[in-house]
Amino acid sequence: MYVGRIERLLAHYTIVPMCIINSFGKVSRANKKIAEVFKYDGIIDGDIFALTGIKLPEIMNAAKEGSALLIKRNDKAFKILTGFIGEGESASVMMCFIDVTSFENLKDLYNDEKPCIALINVDNLEEMTPSGKEENELEVSTEIDKLIRGWADKMGAAISRYKEHMYELLLTHKNYKELVNNKFCILDEVRKIDTNMDFPVTLSIGIGVGGKTIAESEDYAQDALNLALGRGGDQAVVRNVKNFEYYGGKSQSVEKGYKGKSRVIAHALKLLMTQSSKIFIMGHVNPDLDCFGASLGIYRIAKTVGKDAYIVLNSYNNTLSDIVKDAKETETYEFVTTEKALSAADGTALCVVVDTHRPTLVESMELLEKVNRTVVIDHHRRTEGSLPNTILSYMESYASSASELVSEIVQYACEKKVLTKLEADALLAGIMVDTNRFAVKAGVRTFEAASWLKRAGADLENVRRYFQTDAESFRIRAACIAGAEFFDGGIAMSVCPGQHHDAQIVNSQVADELLAIKGIKASFVAGKNQKGITVVSARSLGDINVQVIMEAFGGGGHFNTAGAQSELSPDELLEKIREVLEKQIS
Repeated sequence: MYVGRIERLLAHYTIVPMCIINSFGKVSRANKKIAEVFKYDGIIDGDIFALTGIKLPEIMNAAKEGSALLIKRNDKAFKILTGFIGEGESASVMMCFIDVTSFENLKDLYNDEKPCIALINVDNLEEMTPSGKEENELEVSTEIDKLIRGWADKMGAAISRYKEHMYELLLTHKNYKELVNNKFCILDEVRKIDTNMDFPVTLSIGIGVGGKTIAESEDYAQDALNLALGRGGDQAVVRNVKNFEYYGGKSQSVEKGYKGKSRVIAHALKLLMTQSSKIFIMGHVNPDLDCFGASLGIYRIAKTVGKDAYIVLNSYNNTLSDIVKDAKETETYEFVTTEKALSAADGTALCVVVDTHRPTLVESMELLEKVNRTVVIDHHRRTEGSLPNTILSYMESYASSASELVSEIVQYACEKKVLTKLEADALLAGIMVDTNRFAVKAGVRTFEAASWLKRAGADLENVRRYFQTDAESFRIRAACIAGAEFFDGGIAMSVCPGQHHDAQIVNSQVADELLAIKGIKASFVAGKNQKGITVVSARSLGDINVQVIMEAFGGGGHFNTAGAQSELSPDELLEKIREVLEKQIS
């Protein structure tokens, strides 16, 4: 009775729109002013979630915490203040609707007019220069400039071209939201420009959003552009205060014909090595042939400058057993565990990380933090996060493998032929495993590196031995191929049954095999490793960017070769991947 009387008095005397809901979320009372919020009669006994879109638990929490809620109805914005009437589980909740339309409009206007900075890079303008005629180069450059300036003019953005291939835009947050809604269509438009080349012109865009100052937003934009370039270009990356967002990425990286950067990196690496007490070399956990081959190549450079070198190797799978055995039998290389490396390391040592740049994948983060100086050599598309204390970074997503990059560095770092036969074999094996034996992502420089390694003593017959698998793995692979399912759009998927130590290797081999089927554009193979974690390998012929898909599940890789790990079951993970694919296609 007492509570009911309070409710009647509140409904009668409250001067703002108000309603009272019971513990079940139904409207029990309301005053006449509630018509300003809801433009229809008969809300008594109506469900509050249906009326406002706010769930009952949210309303209860707001009443407990004294926080406000916000809804927009009938071109107006209302702040909702809540409070309990009565006690216990049967208590009612009073909801008062305060008109804050003017304030919200002002806030929206303020947010829409906030400045954002965009940096635009024409990715492959330099690659067009040496091979095209001067008239064609000028025509293409003019067409690109016209398109970018026209795009900026439509937004009302201020644009400045400060290098032949670089632009800076000052735009509003409203413009930025329109770009997101249009999915950065400028990326598709510039790709349509006729260049008379066997590759399209592409853009990399970095946008800084939400900086406290214009200078901070510009720093955000530069970070975003660096990430876009490191991921292979042809995409837009947005950096705000909290995270990065990615758009585009529909074409593969264009191979760079000029090797000057390899020469510069080789010289800088040698200089850093000479200034260091010891050299530690490591790759990613569960190393493969590419990781191991690159490690041996860096080890050889360290020895040519007269430094003690150590390869950090905690464990490895069966695919590396033969080559590791061969390396240990030579008694040439120093293989150490993380514990031994930490005991031997000091602040003047140098750590060279190959075939990865992600903190979560390196063999030992503790070692990187102790040595204070890190060199990164990697061919994967750049992701968020970086290794600590990096003083030299050589990341080229166009390269087929880390072994390709290291092979070029060795040529410039060493004055004469220094590779042993085993090192040449290992580097060639690394290139072959990441190109699926020169079938995927093998460019001109890939074959040049392989040719140089052959002259350095690489034996193809011996390299083939490193690709042999045991009978059990062969049977698992055959069963996995036989059980593959095929879906619309040229998608193949398969699950490897059971748990296997070499699950990641088997998955990748099956994924490669499925691409050989006519009409298949991309393949996804999932299975559990010995720890019960689901690992998935993704492969593509180039029509689908599997790297972006794998990043949605915490993984990464290349445009046409990627992978990820998940706590989901293999079947559940593949189902989620199908959902992502359907969204991309739609």
